[in-house]
Amino acid sequence: MSTQSESPLKQVALDALHREYGAKMVPFAGYDMPVQYPAGVMAEHNHTRSQASLFDVSHMGQVHLIGSKAAEALEKLVPGDITALKAGKTRYTMFTNDKGCILDDLMVTQQGDYLYLVINAACKEADIAHMKANLGSECEMKILEDRSLLALQGPKAAEVLSRFANPARHMGFMSAAKLHIGEFECFITRSGYSGEDGYEISVPDDGAEDLARLLLDEDEVEFAGLGARDSLRLEAGLCLYGSDIDDTTTPIEADLKWTISKRRREQGGFPGADIIQQQIAEGPPRLRVGIKPEGRAPARAHTEITDNIGTVIGEITSGGFGPTLGAPVAMGYVDSAFAAHGTDVSLLVRGKSLPAKVTSTIFVKHNYYSG
Repeated sequence: MSTQSESPLKQVALDALHREYGAKMVPFAGYDMPVQYPAGVMAEHNHTRSQASLFDVSHMGQVHLIGSKAAEALEKLVPGDITALKAGKTRYTMFTNDKGCILDDLMVTQQGDYLYLVINAACKEADIAHMKANLGSECEMKILEDRSLLALQGPKAAEVLSRFANPARHMGFMSAAKLHIGEFECFITRSGYSGEDGYEISVPDDGAEDLARLLLDEDEVEFAGLGARDSLRLEAGLCLYGSDIDDTTTPIEADLKWTISKRRREQGGFPGADIIQQQIAEGPPRLRVGIKPEGRAPARAHTEITDNIGTVIGEITSGGFGPTLGAPVAMGYVDSAFAAHGTDVSLLVRGKSLPAKVTSTIFVKHNYYSG
């Protein structure tokens, strides 16, 4: 999971607080980030599923696209329906290239006179360069370099946050609001990447530590690191850029067709639209699926997937132990002929062929707020 860099590691605003709480820090996407705390990844994972955990995701990029034509400009770079996005609503989409493959996935929130974007840390510089080169003069780009991003995730998240900002309780899933938490003016979206209910909270760097301490003082809230974030998103079937999706995979192969509205499927108008439209019509050559290994041995990334006569039909992209299930889980790509749920496959783990089944990518039911 670590991304090594020759340049000095950047520090998030909460660096000292993570160390105070005993975090194990690791290089990730050019930043020094907490991978776990003394309780360990499994305890943090289970706490998120039952209570509420605070994740520091300040390494992610936060960007404003300002101007009345921002939505139209961004739509030229993504297959998502951005012009139909109502004020205060958030949408998941991705930058594509001329081959219809994914340059990055991102969250877009419509705020009326500007769009708020959250982009992946490892792709931040490339995404910003891509937008600068292709958005034209229809909107102004402002990079928010002085804000932290905290994710409060878990079934108790709404109860905790509403003690400080009661409107947070009534926010819909994938909606946004500017709210005060204590003395801090925050930009909050009801979203996250754990499969649980929760919020992502953008706060100025100089208020991040005080805000984090405020939330951590609540009985339900504990810190959690990148390790638990990874196991939670894997159980929920959520893609990690650079592992499950990258510039060699299309949204259709990645089972993300649901992110492309009928209008955009028909009209195109984004990079690689012809290839994506063809895959929608004819089916992709391969498909991202869930893989449930039998037994207890986890299948890690790059494990080969074979059919019942030993022919390689795909590869695991993410895999590990699912603490909620108490069993190994994985996802990866297989030839479309083998993508039906229940298909028997084999995994080549440490030279041994182990049985597994193709399943849904969602191993643990999503618990997003439904109103």
